[in-house]
Amino acid sequence: MIPRLVIGAAASGSGKTTVATGLMAALRARGLRVSPHKVGPDYIDPGYHALATGRPGRNLDPWLTGEDLIAPLFLHGAAGADVAVVEGVMGLYDGAGATGFASTAHVARLLAAPVVMVVDAARQGRSVAALVQGFAAYDGRVRLAGVVLNNVGSPRHEEICRTALAESGVPVFGAVPRTDGVATPSRHLGLIPAAERQAEALAAVDRMAALIAASCDLDALMTVARAAPPLHAAPWSPPRVEHGGSPVVAVAGGAAFTFGYAEQAELLAAAGADVVTFDPLRDELLPEGTAALVIGGGFPEMHAPGLSANEPLRKQVAAFDGPIAAECAGLLYLARELDGHPMCGRLPVTATMTAKLTLGYRDAVATAGSVLTREGERYRGHEFHRTAVTPAHAATPLFRWRGGADGFGTPSLSASYLHLHWAGAPELAARLVAAASGPPGRPRS
Repeated sequence: MIPRLVIGAAASGSGKTTVATGLMAALRARGLRVSPHKVGPDYIDPGYHALATGRPGRNLDPWLTGEDLIAPLFLHGAAGADVAVVEGVMGLYDGAGATGFASTAHVARLLAAPVVMVVDAARQGRSVAALVQGFAAYDGRVRLAGVVLNNVGSPRHEEICRTALAESGVPVFGAVPRTDGVATPSRHLGLIPAAERQAEALAAVDRMAALIAASCDLDALMTVARAAPPLHAAPWSPPRVEHGGSPVVAVAGGAAFTFGYAEQAELLAAAGADVVTFDPLRDELLPEGTAALVIGGGFPEMHAPGLSANEPLRKQVAAFDGPIAAECAGLLYLARELDGHPMCGRLPVTATMTAKLTLGYRDAVATAGSVLTREGERYRGHEFHRTAVTPAHAATPLFRWRGGADGFGTPSLSASYLHLHWAGAPELAARLVAAASGPPGRPRS
């Protein structure tokens, strides 16, 4: 039994992240163990959630992992917690394409969790009640427990909104005043990751906590969370695989490589790997004994000069002879160059920033084998970038989907823009560790 609630909203930009992160931190300040979760594929918000709670931020995405894993993954992440707070994505009913699949409401249903809706009250008064009533009536399977008003302009404005909502029978758990003091800076892919501004991010989380503690009824919100029924599911656990050894799998981290799901490292460890993090901006050598590389997502385009300046590590990655799994930022790091800055040169491509945002779920088929994939297998992934590589993919792309193709694959390499959640495809970890269980990486001839 995990007390829990979902923080949703009518639309993006309503204040979900401020309310959810501030609530997590405020409840932790009360001495509670808070489990943080995020609906959807986003990597950035969980970084702030982790600062707020002291626990890994975890994603819940039915598209990437399948519906059946949502409750088990939630219970795995929330083990030992006093309460779980789940931040939604986009508008409450916005899901994959024109469907509600993988929406905040979908995940709330799968978790049997009450929803607290953040309502941006700016430029409206009594109309907030009509808005909320519409959301409450749209899907009877979703329990809308109440609202938190955001961007409230004055005590009179708050009174008008509260009166209208009281007439409609909707509880109000808080009224957050308009303030510029908690704004978190953004750039081309959303908020700047917490790992790139650690001190400022900690201060921002503290401000969010103070704001929510002062403007919301934490006791009432905990009452709502405790009313959630038991979940009849077994907690997820990474499958254990014996490969006869404990190869070192080096995972890129640091400010340039901040995108990753917590379950990936857990899967690698369960498959027998000794998982070690390295920072391509700072570390001139790979971890001792490295037998495989995992280079995930992030913002190499913002750190291209620094990555390029670390020539000793670039040369070692270029010469590394072990298996490599790279996605998005990892693809760029393996390129010949990124915006004119030399990179590792493992792939015959050049990478550049573009004005176009590439964003969306992909139902992909592996059309080439790789260290991770086998030809003909299906994978559900997500693209999220403002860069492009030339050529766009190998002659036989690693992945194809309706209207698109992407990636490079060899028996020792997987590199593409596609983000995969390995909990939904645990064979990826097992295959990488199996490939790494031979002799450690050797310089390429």
